[in-house]
Amino acid sequence: MVMTYQFAVFGDPIGHSKSPEIHRRFGEQLSMDVVYNKVQVKERDFKSEVSRFFADGGNGLSITVPHKWSAFQFASSLSDEALLAGACNTLMPHESGLYGHNTDGLGLLDDLERLGWSPTGRRILILGAGGAVAGCLGPLVAKSPDEIVIANRSIEKLDRLVGRYDQGVRGIALSELDSQGAPFDLVINGISAGLSGSTGVELTDRILNADGACYDLVYGVDDTPFLKMCRALTDQRADGLGMLLAQAARQFELWTGIYPDPFEQLVDFGRAPDLRAF
Repeated sequence: MVMTYQFAVFGDPIGHSKSPEIHRRFGEQLSMDVVYNKVQVKERDFKSEVSRFFADGGNGLSITVPHKWSAFQFASSLSDEALLAGACNTLMPHESGLYGHNTDGLGLLDDLERLGWSPTGRRILILGAGGAVAGCLGPLVAKSPDEIVIANRSIEKLDRLVGRYDQGVRGIALSELDSQGAPFDLVINGISAGLSGSTGVELTDRILNADGACYDLVYGVDDTPFLKMCRALTDQRADGLGMLLAQAARQFELWTGIYPDPFEQLVDFGRAPDLRAF
């Protein structure tokens, strides 16, 4: 008898989610029977809906905004990635209750590996200190970059994030970007609106190396405002579609024990799996 895996994503709003299509394609790729639903869940109903999903035989949950903190609190055991992020985007049944994980940073690393942009030994600038950045920071630090500098408008929020790490990460105000000395090898944008028109900051060759790369954690059909700004500085630019696919593949592996090829779907989204070396 073929096992049917029951997955879902909980969020509010949820209509935009591409997760059902991504995981359905993973199932097709691996000849596995996958049912994946997207469910709008209000904050007040989150715990009861999660409990009901798993009581009814659910195998795995994706968690998106605004529930990642609630999932973190509700899980009875947590991965190191979730602990460092302070948030969960993944839940699954565990012998002691629910296991909470965060695959965002691992997905980012997988996509950087695809692109040939290894963070090891590199100077990395991260713009923004929100939830997406928090989810990615731990796995990036584990890859031993030369330094990670996080620039953010709110210093209080920045200090809370940087304070989770003993070394290798420091924070600056956005206004200090031009006074950082040597330019960076990799700039990662975690400001969802992009930089243009929202922060007053512009990247220059004093901030990005001539052979450096720009990565936007968000994605779109066309270049994001951040990537458009980077066109004059580097040909090495990528948005977060590969990260989205890779973090989903990490979830699928956790739930089923089998890792699908996430980047096979780049073609489905109208993107060639373009490999570029750092």
